[in-house]
Amino acid sequence: MPRRAPAPPTRRRPAAALRRRLAALRASGERGAATTFLVHAAPLLLLLGGLVHDGGQAINARAAAADDAEQAARAGADAVDVPVLRATGVVVLDPGRAAAAAAAWCAQRGYGGGDCSVSAGPDGVVVTTRARVPSAVLSLVGVGAFDVEATASARAATGIAVEGS
Repeated sequence: MPRRAPAPPTRRRPAAALRRRLAALRASGERGAATTFLVHAAPLLLLLGGLVHDGGQAINARAAAADDAEQAARAGADAVDVPVLRATGVVVLDPGRAAAAAAAWCAQRGYGGGDCSVSAGPDGVVVTTRARVPSAVLSLVGVGAFDVEATASARAATGIAVEGS
């Protein structure tokens, strides 16, 4: 079995050289400049980090509210008034069933009382969802939460490639 080469000796700085370097830094007139900078920069960096984190949470919550509003509106737009369709061939919604379907979808997703509003008519459904996103970092400077809101609409349509075909 071949022998391993000895490890190179570690380079150590003598204590005297370190003392000389510290003395040179003190003599340069920069005493405490880094500390002063850090004391002023740290809160700003914390605030910037809070904007990034909490702002990202608010943007994600807004996108989720928009997705939920779109899906609830689509659920409501499925409530076609079948007797009118069979009698006339015109696609219209049953407003009562459409509003109930959209509201049920919102309730299934966890939206309570005033967090989801639905408006339905024979031509379509409009859903507005609202959410409150608590802030984690910005609550330290008084921003406790963000309110987000999204609105979406849907209407019944027929056809595969071209509407009405």
